[in-house]
Amino acid sequence: MTKQIFSIQGMDCASCAANIENTLKKEVGVKSANVNFASEKLYLEFDPMEISVAKIQKIIEKLGYKAIAETAEAEEEMRDHHQEIKNQEVGRLKKRFLSALIFSLPIIYMVMGEMIGLPLPTIFENYGTTIQFVLATAVIISCFNIWVSGFKKLLRLSPNMDTLIFIGTAVAYFYSLIISVLMFLGARIEAHLYYESAALILVFISLGKFLEAITKGKTSEAIKKLIGLQPKEATVIKNNEEIKIPIERVLVGDLILIKPGEKIPVDGVVIDGYSGVDEKALTGESIPVEKKKGDELIGATINKTGVLKFKATRVGKDTMLAQIIKVVEEAMGSKAPIQLLADKVSFYFVPSVLGIAVLSFIIWLLLGQPLAFALTVFVAVLIIACPCALGLATPTAVMMGTGLAAKNGILIKSGQALEIARDLDMIVFDKTGTLTKGEPSVTDIISIKNEINENNILQIAASVEKNSEHPLAQALVNKTKEEKINFLEVINFQALPGFGVSADLENKKILFGTRKLMIDNQINPNLIEKNLIALEDQGKTAMILAQDKKIIGIIAVADTLKEYSKEAVEMLHKMGKKVAIITGDNKRVGQAIAKLVGIDRVLAEVLPQEKSAEIKKLQSEGNVVAMVGDGINDAPALAQADLGIALGSGTDVAMETGEIVLIKDDLRDVITAIDLSKYTLNKIKQNLFWAFFYNIIGIPVAAGILYPFTGWLLNPALAALAMAFSSVSVISNALLMKRYSPKFQY
Repeated sequence: MTKQIFSIQGMDCASCAANIENTLKKEVGVKSANVNFASEKLYLEFDPMEISVAKIQKIIEKLGYKAIAETAEAEEEMRDHHQEIKNQEVGRLKKRFLSALIFSLPIIYMVMGEMIGLPLPTIFENYGTTIQFVLATAVIISCFNIWVSGFKKLLRLSPNMDTLIFIGTAVAYFYSLIISVLMFLGARIEAHLYYESAALILVFISLGKFLEAITKGKTSEAIKKLIGLQPKEATVIKNNEEIKIPIERVLVGDLILIKPGEKIPVDGVVIDGYSGVDEKALTGESIPVEKKKGDELIGATINKTGVLKFKATRVGKDTMLAQIIKVVEEAMGSKAPIQLLADKVSFYFVPSVLGIAVLSFIIWLLLGQPLAFALTVFVAVLIIACPCALGLATPTAVMMGTGLAAKNGILIKSGQALEIARDLDMIVFDKTGTLTKGEPSVTDIISIKNEINENNILQIAASVEKNSEHPLAQALVNKTKEEKINFLEVINFQALPGFGVSADLENKKILFGTRKLMIDNQINPNLIEKNLIALEDQGKTAMILAQDKKIIGIIAVADTLKEYSKEAVEMLHKMGKKVAIITGDNKRVGQAIAKLVGIDRVLAEVLPQEKSAEIKKLQSEGNVVAMVGDGINDAPALAQADLGIALGSGTDVAMETGEIVLIKDDLRDVITAIDLSKYTLNKIKQNLFWAFFYNIIGIPVAAGILYPFTGWLLNPALAALAMAFSSVSVISNALLMKRYSPKFQY
């Protein structure tokens, strides 16, 4: 399956988005289609063997829209092009509104002046009907593309909001025109003319679309800011010369010089220098991070104090910033499950409104009301209905929520993740590398055989473990180097995940690992059980060293807790969440760590391949479970959990693992992610409530439901004004999310 993003041009409302989605979903080879009306993009997953990009574009063009496929090679150009189109669209809508307003002002004066007794010029009194006709025609011409769009969608049997506006204003205009012609020919007719309604409806609709375009643009400010972080040039060292080149020409392996105050152009590794680097823009970390030789640098961060020379390791679309932008863009285009109802309503909305308008028209005629009354109702129903508010309610809030999260160093990869995060009741933390720093050190070396001293035990164990990638193995290797002990040559090395390692050393079989490894190899660990328990009660991981089936020593390793592990657990408890730890260590070590940070439940002696089964057990108890891990060795558990939260480490962010990625290794961001998810979901609910409430109340009022009790009938122009501001109010409510601050300050 292939994923492709398309920019869609020509959408006028949520019904357009729903129509494109439903048409594409029926095509063979299309797995999923998601149109985001707010960002005007289509996110498509399809089988290129069954359907091509060209065919997809033709299908969309037949529906009356234009689809431009975005390519990874030209992402920046596409964004610039898309932004240019949006800017042009805002300018065009502004001109349309102003021209419509100018032509309609005399009509407003004529209608309002007559109502409140303002003096009317003689020309208005003598040629009022003709002037209204000319001005209303001018307004229609200035907004003619609305008519064209609405008429085309009607002919294609895929009506949208423009269709409702077209029918409503065309009926009002041509009804008035026919009455005017008959009156000009001498017919004596007592009838109200609707030129002002046709004109004012188009004025208010134009105003609404103009404001909507402006406010919609503001919901994607997070992406614009991220894109704006990247510097345009880099200072590359070639042949001992400093050369400034465009960032696009930087290659992996280039040596780059960064002076104080400059932005780091690409990801890399420091080879010389020392400085503090401000990473706040990407990680949300306010304190500059010290960087020295061997440390990794993140592109788009700011060098504060010293001079750094570094080697480029990731450039272009592979940099951390590019990956973050990609994740945030995809998240902004995703849908929360709560949106499904709004999508279904949007798809059937316009045909339903047309039906209600026609039915209301017929009913009032049958009840004996004059044609003018029935027409007023018909036009008001068509104009007040607003599918846009429904279509914008969820995506605008999701865009703001994911943007806010990215600003705080949290990547929420989908709207679905937002919804699940709100409902979590159990958080499971992996131990090594998540609750702890993952940088263990050797604390104890115990010799069991008198003839083998502590240095011999360390030498044997480190020589075997030198071939292992486990963090505990690295601790042994580092300790051996510190003590300046030589490594011995081993053969037949074998890693036994969850148990330990084995190898042959000087014709002797060496085993190094857990009790279970010893028992499985017919070695009895009971003789050293007291030593093991004493070490494990201190939260240390004790490993047994055996040579030719005889235990010769014990090495204990301890891993220090991360700075905010305890604080994060306390915050989760305050939120009413249950917290568990999952580890491959034995129960005593797990309980010792759990006691230090205040964790409720310990899942110990769990092999990597068994972690997902443990998560499944917790889910079977009725828990909605989040798994927090490093995103690599915890991948199966992250996938099994209702929500996988992966910790990002420097530039090695596990972008493909977990639905939420925490860029900096601060476990308090788990709390922020949950809190922000709740906040975003509340905004979505508010938006959907007002969108549904507006239409549920507005359409019956426009249909004249209050008339028998109050004698009041909704003017179509007021209906247009109400409709214009319904979408703007929904977007404005989403924009208020900018004021968000985490519930738990830290």
